[in-house]
This record gives sequence, C-alpha cells and structure tokens, in this order.
Amino acid sequence: MEFDVVIVGGGPAGLATACRLAQLAEADGRELNVVVVEKGSEIGAHILSGNVFEPRALDELFPDWREQDAPVRTAVTGDVVHYLTSESGAVKVPNLFVPAPMHNEGNYIISLGRLCQWLGEQAENAGINVFPGFAASELLYDDDGRVAGVATSDFGIGKDGQQKAGYTPGYELKGKYTILAEGVRGNLGEEISRKFDLRRAADPQHYGIGIKEVWEIAPSLHDEGKVVHTLGWPLDSHTEGGGFLYHAANNQVFLGFIVALNYRNPHLSPFNEFQRWKLHPRIRHYLEGGKRIGYGARAVNKGGLQSLPKLTFPGGMLVGCDAGFLNGVKIKGAHTAIKSGMLAAENIYPSLVAAQPEPEPAGYGDAIRASWVYDELYRARNFGPGLHKFGTFLGAAFTFVDQNLFRGRLPFTLRNTEPDHESLAKAEDAQPIEYPKPDGVITFDRLSSVYLSSTNHEEDQPSHLKLRDEAVPVLHNLPEYDEPAQRYCPAGVYEIVDEGGTPRFQINAQNCVHCKTCDIKDPTQNIVWDVPEGGGGPNYSGM
Repeated sequence: MEFDVVIVGGGPAGLATACRLAQLAEADGRELNVVVVEKGSEIGAHILSGNVFEPRALDELFPDWREQDAPVRTAVTGDVVHYLTSESGAVKVPNLFVPAPMHNEGNYIISLGRLCQWLGEQAENAGINVFPGFAASELLYDDDGRVAGVATSDFGIGKDGQQKAGYTPGYELKGKYTILAEGVRGNLGEEISRKFDLRRAADPQHYGIGIKEVWEIAPSLHDEGKVVHTLGWPLDSHTEGGGFLYHAANNQVFLGFIVALNYRNPHLSPFNEFQRWKLHPRIRHYLEGGKRIGYGARAVNKGGLQSLPKLTFPGGMLVGCDAGFLNGVKIKGAHTAIKSGMLAAENIYPSLVAAQPEPEPAGYGDAIRASWVYDELYRARNFGPGLHKFGTFLGAAFTFVDQNLFRGRLPFTLRNTEPDHESLAKAEDAQPIEYPKPDGVITFDRLSSVYLSSTNHEEDQPSHLKLRDEAVPVLHNLPEYDEPAQRYCPAGVYEIVDEGGTPRFQINAQNCVHCKTCDIKDPTQNIVWDVPEGGGGPNYSGM
C-alpha cells in the first residue's frame, strides 16, 4: 500500500503529526495520503500516563479544542508536595521551595488515552487513514538504503512458527517519509538509531518505570483538580523516584509511582514499592473505602536534552517519546510530543508537494532547536543528572537552586553516561527488601493487577519476549543479581521456577503490558522485546 507519509504509533506525537499534515494540505488545497498504524486494538488502548496536561501545544494545533469538546476539562486547582520521611512521617514542602516548573496553574488532569482517541477522531475526520490493531514489525529500505516504509506483523503464526488456519500475511506500507512515533523504547526507533548511529553524540537514554492505578473514592474525600506529589519514602536517598495522586473528575483519582531504572539494589521491586507507598497515611487516607478500577505500567524516558539522538535519518524522523522529549522536572511529555509532531509535519510538507522530496528531512532538527520544546529541555537539562549525582535529597536542593534561582540557566551542563542496565549491584552486596503481603484492600498482587489492564495475547503465537542466550538468566543473572527480572517486571511475566531442585527461567508472555522495562533493565541486555501480533497487549480504558 502506497502513501505519502507512514506514521508508526497512534499516540499524541503520531496523531499530532497526522493532524498537522491534514491542516497544511487543506490550507493549500491539496490532498495527502497519510496512514497512522497502531499496534493497540484501538487508539488509546496502549496509552498510559499520569497525566497532568499542559495545553500549550494543543492550543497551537487546535485553537478551538474547547469548542470541539476535547476531553480536557478538569482544571488543576492546587498543588501539594510531600516529602515522606518514613512509613508514617511526612513534611509538606512549602510552595516557595517547589521547583517552579512543577507548579500546575493553567494545566488539566486528563486521561491521555481519551485525548488520543479524540485526536484520532480529528485525524479520521480530516481524511487520515488510521489503522489500529496492526503492529509495525519491520522497516523497509529502498535500493539506496533509505527508509521506504514499514511492514506489519503476520497474523496466524503458531508457537511452532507454522501458519495456522486463518493465517494473514502482514502489509507493506510504503511512503515518501516514515515518522516513528512508537513511544518510549520503540522497536523501530531503536533499530534505526543503531543502523544510522543516531546516538553517537548523545548520552545514553535514561528511563523510569511508571506504575499507575485508577480508583473511585468516597465523594467526601475527593477534591477535584487537586494535584499531590511525593518524594522520599519508601525509596532510599540514592534511588530516584516518587509518587503522584491526581484528583480527576467523577470521584476518581489517578495515582502512581515512578522508580528510575538506574536503581542499584537488585532486590528492589518497583511494583511492591508502589503498593507499600499506598500504605502511607498521606495516601491511604484517600483510598479508604474506595475501589480500584484500573491498572497499568509503562516506561518513561527521562534523559532529557543530553540524551536526544539525531532526530532524522534517510527517509524519516523520530518524534515524541521515540526521541525522548519528556521534560523531567515538569514530569510532562505529552505537550512536547504534540509539538514535535507538528514540527515534523511542517518540516516535511514542502518536500511532499515538491517535485522531488528531500532524501532526509534535515531541517526538522533545526526546527526543534528553534522551538520552545528545546528551550524547555535546555532549562531542565540538569534535573536528572543532578539527582543522579547528588542523590534525591541534595539533588532536590540543587534543583531548587537551578530552577527557582537560575531558571534553568546555570553555566554548566551535568551528564549521566552510565546506561541504566549497568547500575545494578551484586545481590550479595545489596540489602534484601521484605515487602508486606498484599491485603486485597489497599495493596494487591501483580496478577490481579494485570487482570484490570485487560491484557490479552493470542496464546498460540511465538513469544514476543526473546532471549539472546537462554542460559544467561539461570547461569549468570540468578547467582549474580538474584535474577532481577522476577522483580522489575510489573506484570509477573518472568519467574524462576523450581523443577526438582533445578531452577528454570519461565516467561509468561501473555501477561505482558508492553511497559518495556525488561528491554531496558536486564543487566546483560539478554531480553529482546519484539512486537506481538497486532491488537495484543493491554486494553486500557481511561488511563
């Protein structure tokens, strides 16, 4: 199938690219043939974010979004930041000392999944082809080595690799340009970065794992529009991360916990740290008598400016979290993702209508550097490396000086050149962590949580989680690190099972919520996350 532009990923960046292309073509009296291919069963099915949303980019893309009834309605009414000192102690951080970019006046508490569904509707109404349920599994190249599109995965391949009844081959979607908007740690984005050495001048990308639940709480405890953040307990002073609790509409709260994936203790479980965090009185207070109705997890990129790769390659470009535009100090990336997609569209449109398209849309990088996206990331550039260098307590003090006194313009740039997967200490040198058993009221186990994510994969298909060397988990990771995959995965995918006194590494691929943590944190980079059949994975609703 031939298109002018192939966009991989139906998140905010990919859909913004499509919508902006449609706007430019309409204003010019032209027609473009654009496709958005999305591996989730529907637009929004794989979208998970906190989310306090800054509408700046949406204002630019759709100035009349309010009149068009975009699902951006719950205005932030106030911010609270707590430093948790122990399992019951806490200090409210005075507003004066909260980093300026964390103030949320003018922002909204939203479901990013629902916003993406709305953006998808705008794209379809503008004539964009939107193909959910198709996983782009392979990049296509022309004779000159330029990216010429993507191929989607086949349907109906059994675990044995043979075609089943109802087998359907994938599609080749070819385009003049290919926009990679897969989100964090996108498969094709990683491939293209290696092939064209896009990261040669960048620091390694750094990541966190974000785990989120949606609760319905008692109306008497609900304070619509209130934003709560925490730092400190249950994490130690050398482990970056923190919690959030956002009072959304309809007596719902969005709460979650982020742990940076450069943590050092292999006994740490991000999922269990989140469950333990909910027991703190400042959080549990809101959940008493409530009901958990949603669960999910997703990696977030947090490297910032120093970790941005070269953004273009022959035949295409990287947008949104496939590149890494999240502003760490704001804890926001949706607005920068939307803006990056708009700039990508504006950069390639003149070439699309020219007689001969540019082989590589090199002007996109310059457009980013001239935009407010770059200014934001520049001002936030020392946040992540500062926490890594100074620890969370002194790092927070450094962030106050950097952001509130110097407005992000200190005359130096810190760096963090250690990849996250290299950070683990040996198990024998690390303190074991005893986590309380879930009570089924406030805290829960992983399998009941995965159930709430509506995760589903066709059981008779090849596993999308592969090992480069099947011996490594038991022979190396188990004695060295007590096999951390059984703890860092928030979905219970990886287990060490005992078979007659012999340990065996088991992969429960059907549980996978596509968070990509294993692909990032495995200490030997032995786990390879590939796309399953299209439509597989979580089916988030309102996340």
